[in-house]
Amino acid sequence: MTDKKKLTPLALVSIFFLMLALSFASVPLYDLFCRVTGFGGTSQDASNKEIPKIIVDQNYSMRFDTNIHNTSDWRFYPEKNTIDLKPGEVHSVKFNIENPGDKTSSGTASFNVSPSTFGKYVNKIGCFCFEKQTLKPNEKQEFVLTFFLDPKVVDDNKTKNISDVTLSFTFFGSEYYEKGKI
Repeated sequence: MTDKKKLTPLALVSIFFLMLALSFASVPLYDLFCRVTGFGGTSQDASNKEIPKIIVDQNYSMRFDTNIHNTSDWRFYPEKNTIDLKPGEVHSVKFNIENPGDKTSSGTASFNVSPSTFGKYVNKIGCFCFEKQTLKPNEKQEFVLTFFLDPKVVDDNKTKNISDVTLSFTFFGSEYYEKGKI
C-alpha cells in the first residue's frame, strides 16, 4: 500500500509538468501546423522556395486590409489597396506605418489570407510579419511584402472559381517590448 501512496503524488506531479510543457508548446506547434497546411488562411514561406517559371493567364484581384490592435496611435496602410495579379508573378507591395504618438512603441504584424483556401497558394518571399517593429515618436517606416501566387491555385477545385483575394494584416501592440518591462 505504501508504494501506491508514493506513486500517486509522483504521477500527479508528472502529469502537471507534462500539461505545462504542452501548453507552452501548443502555440509553436499550431503555428507550424498552419504554415505547413495553409489552415485558416495561413500563407506559405517561400524564402527557400524556387520562384515559378510560368505565369498562368488567369487574373486575380488582391485587396489589402490593414488593422491596428492595442497600438492605438499607429497608422498602418498599404501603398495600394488593390492590385491585379496572375499566378506565378512576383509582386512587391509597400506598407506604411506611422507613430504619431509621443512615446516609442513596438508591435508585431500577423498576416492572414481570405478566403482561407487560398492561404496555401500565397507564398511570401519577404515580409515584415511576425517580427518586432519599433517606432519612435512621429516616426514613419515603410515595409515591403514580396510574394507570388502559386500557379497550382488554378488546378484546385476549391479555388479555381475565385477571383478576389484579401490579404489581411493586423499590427498588435506589444507591452513586452517596452523598456523596463522585459
